[in-house]
Amino acid sequence: MLELRNVSKKVGNTFHINDVSLKLEKGSLNVLLGPTLSGKTSLMRLMAGLDKPTSGDILMDGVSVVKTPVQKRNIAMVYQQFINYPAFSVYENIASPLRVAGIDKVTIDKKVREAAELMKLTPYLDRGVLYLSGGQQQRTALARALVKDAELVLLDEPLANLDYKLREELRIELPRIFAETGAIFVYATTEPQEALLLGGDTATLHEGHITQFGQTIDVHNKPSDLVTAQTFSDPPMNVIPMQKQGAQFVFSQGNIDCPEDLSGLSDGSYSIGIRPHHLLLSEPKQPSVKVVAPVSTSEIAGSETFVHVAFDDIKLVILTHGVHRVDIGDQVPVYMDPAKFFIFDGENKLVSAPKTGAA
Repeated sequence: MLELRNVSKKVGNTFHINDVSLKLEKGSLNVLLGPTLSGKTSLMRLMAGLDKPTSGDILMDGVSVVKTPVQKRNIAMVYQQFINYPAFSVYENIASPLRVAGIDKVTIDKKVREAAELMKLTPYLDRGVLYLSGGQQQRTALARALVKDAELVLLDEPLANLDYKLREELRIELPRIFAETGAIFVYATTEPQEALLLGGDTATLHEGHITQFGQTIDVHNKPSDLVTAQTFSDPPMNVIPMQKQGAQFVFSQGNIDCPEDLSGLSDGSYSIGIRPHHLLLSEPKQPSVKVVAPVSTSEIAGSETFVHVAFDDIKLVILTHGVHRVDIGDQVPVYMDPAKFFIFDGENKLVSAPKTGAA
């Protein structure tokens, strides 16, 4: 087990990691999810021993490893920017950690070819890595990490530079690989969808803090606070400030009937969160709340369209399937299903979440 106890990393007057505690079990897949500069890479470098914490302790199987140099730790790490030995062939790059460990030639050959087959590198085993595409070089780095049989494997956005098809294939395949190794895997990503595809457990990060840690689907469906909810939504969750007054939530565009299970909620200030794909531009069959707002911009991304609207000081993003033509300034109806609402109190703590399957 890898355990972090109240770990902080301070650079100058700035905390890159602030009072982080985590327990990661052997054979587990753990996702670090957060935007750029949230602390994912800094946390991984502490786990690897590349940096030392300013305070706190890091233990492997109950023994502190803070003073153990990285060369003496049984770890493997793959960065978004691939790192290979430029003078070696693909075969020798993958085999390098096994040769250092003194593994026999037959076992090395077997492991290298298995990893190469998985990463679709078999035709390139004899080729120098400098003659590979960027995606092929990243796959070589991944294969080298997998054959090492490390106790701890750290993957820092490893699929970001791969083409879409291979990235999707590996996202599906990697959880099975992880489960078979018995190692502790830590996988950093900025993409909520990637975290959901990988499964396992997820720690959401914000400004060097871990805001929540638990089973990935649970963190997604029941974020403990608004920051976590925003982190686990791409684009970020829409937020509408409201006042609860008796049996209704009141905001600038009208009133929303308070769900029965929240009837006992005290009056006061709340925020309603709704994910972009749960906002609709056409009237649904189920009861919904309608607002009309002007379009501030729209973006067509392949088979999806992002429509941005604004009213008062509130900005909403609607993610809708298909290509939709809307012009800036168009008044469009926006429909919200109360069953999809996340409700947060005045301190941005979760009060209510949609039922499982609706989030």
